[in-house]
Amino acid sequence: MNRLVEIFKALGDENRIRILNLLRKGELCVCEIEVILGITQSNVSRHLNKLKNAGIITYEKKSQWVYYKVDDKFIQQNSLLYDFLNHQMNINNQCIKDTEKLKECKDGNTACEQLDE
Repeated sequence: MNRLVEIFKALGDENRIRILNLLRKGELCVCEIEVILGITQSNVSRHLNKLKNAGIITYEKKSQWVYYKVDDKFIQQNSLLYDFLNHQMNINNQCIKDTEKLKECKDGNTACEQLDE
């Protein structure tokens, strides 16, 4: 029961839903999420930590960058919830805008490597 409560607590924040919306499109690092959502790095990191602790996302370190993505195990174990979330994010105006901004950032090569130059 505790795990279920942690999942719903983690999903009970608009910024975390917005982050999950982006991560369902592929892996991203903190700086990319920060730019797209327009929130501080420390705020992004705090939200990512909450999602990670709930088992919703996972991460992988690649050189100096840490990339986050939706955990495949979470998707498998919570397929109905994940399908519901996907549907809701696909029709939510803010999530649609964030997804469009993600595409613009990816098309413009504003990944961390370019942001750091």
